[in-house]
Amino acid sequence: MKIIKKYFFLFVFSLFCLSFSTSKTDTRLYEMRVYYAEQGKLEDLLARFRNHTTKLFKKHSMKNEGYWLPIDNKDNKLVYVLSYKNEEEREKSWKAFIEDPNWKEVAAASEKNGKLISKIDYFFLKTTDFSPSKIKKKGVANRVFELRTYKATPNNLENLLTRFRGFTVKTFAKYGMTNLWYWTPTVANNDMLIYFLSHPSKEAGLAAFDKFRQDPEWIATRKASEEKGGGSLTVSVVSEYMTPTDFSPMK
Repeated sequence: MKIIKKYFFLFVFSLFCLSFSTSKTDTRLYEMRVYYAEQGKLEDLLARFRNHTTKLFKKHSMKNEGYWLPIDNKDNKLVYVLSYKNEEEREKSWKAFIEDPNWKEVAAASEKNGKLISKIDYFFLKTTDFSPSKIKKKGVANRVFELRTYKATPNNLENLLTRFRGFTVKTFAKYGMTNLWYWTPTVANNDMLIYFLSHPSKEAGLAAFDKFRQDPEWIATRKASEEKGGGSLTVSVVSEYMTPTDFSPMK
């Protein structure tokens, strides 16, 4: 009887743990959108978002996660992230947004003297299992954000994710970098890892990465992972430092 009770307790406890871990899993669909403003139109675009667009997104069940401007903004870019419950919710929300009479009025008024946007890029993303479960929207005052995009070498995305999961994320934290979202695209056969870090300043971020790259454990970990993967795990790594807009929920 004692043995039965023991295994029953373990069974119930395992179910509880499974339920708890599942509830922590972020299953939302994220969408990163990059808008390239027409020359001289970035401030008008920001005003439209500040005064109208973000409110209409919220009205149509689109969660405003964050809005950023590159520090070196030669391309007049606005980078922002929305999230939804799932893909179906996303389609319904955007359809309702585009058909909203208020949006049509706002868009027409704001483009009276010419269109505001020259190009739009967008990416559908899902969180990795090592992405932090809780992200503080408000950090240290005037912190900067770093958007990093990795393109993995053929068949090495899983090896790259394993390296981040087991070593990189915790070592970033060791050197004072704040881990935010870690995503992979929802599209199949797209070997990318996209993630956000935050730093007290751009200079602090650059200094932290210098220390990270010189870490003996990192050097050994990278070497072992590349031996397993048959060479470098990445084709390219792109880093962009950004500051949040005044209307960004993420600061």
